[in-house]
Amino acid sequence: MKYAATFLALLMMTAATPADARPVSYKGGWMAMTMNDGFANSAALLYSPTATTAIGPFVDYYRDTDETLGGLQFNWLAHRWNNPDSQGNLYLLSGAGARDGGAGGYLGMEADWEDRRYYVSYENRYTDAGEDVKEEFQQKARVGIAPYVAEAGQLHTWLMLQVDHTPEDDDNWRATPLVRLFKGPYLGEGGISNRGEVLFNFTATF
Repeated sequence: MKYAATFLALLMMTAATPADARPVSYKGGWMAMTMNDGFANSAALLYSPTATTAIGPFVDYYRDTDETLGGLQFNWLAHRWNNPDSQGNLYLLSGAGARDGGAGGYLGMEADWEDRRYYVSYENRYTDAGEDVKEEFQQKARVGIAPYVAEAGQLHTWLMLQVDHTPEDDDNWRATPLVRLFKGPYLGEGGISNRGEVLFNFTATF
C-alpha cells in the first residue's frame, strides 16, 4: 500500500486529459495507476512512446505469500476495432523483474468492447515468480452498464460485475459488484466481493 500512496500523491499534480482504464495511453502520454483486490496490491507508471505501446515500472505485492515482484512492464495494443458507435481492443501484456530471492514475470492478454451504454471485457495473466512466491494462472471477465449516457467533460458512471477465476485454488471463483467513475484525467473503481474483499483501482492519464 505504500506504493499506492506514492502514486496517489503524484496523481494530484497531473494535467487534465481524458481518463482511460486501458493499459496503453495516447502517444506521448503517461498513466499512473494503483490496483487493489482480493489477490494483490499493485502500482505502475507507464509511458506510451507510440499510440500502440506502453512501458514503465510496476510493483505487485501478493498478500497471501507476503512477497513482492517488481520490474518493467510492456503493453502492446495488438488490434483496435473502430465502429461508428463502439470500439473494441486487444492488448498483449507482459512484465519481468526481480522478486524476493530471484526473478519473475508474467504474460497475459486483455480484450474489451464498449459503446456509450454497455461494456464487456476479458483478461488473463500467467505469473511465474517461483513456487514459494506466486505461480498461477488468473482470469477475469466484466460486464457493465451505464445508468445514464454522459457527454464529454461530465461525470461518467458505470455499474459493473467482475468475476475472477483462479483454477489452481480450491475456492477458485469470486464475484465483485463495483462502481466505476471517471471524469477528465481521473478514473476510480470500488467494490466488495462475495468474500468481503475490497476492490479499489485508480488511474490518472497525463
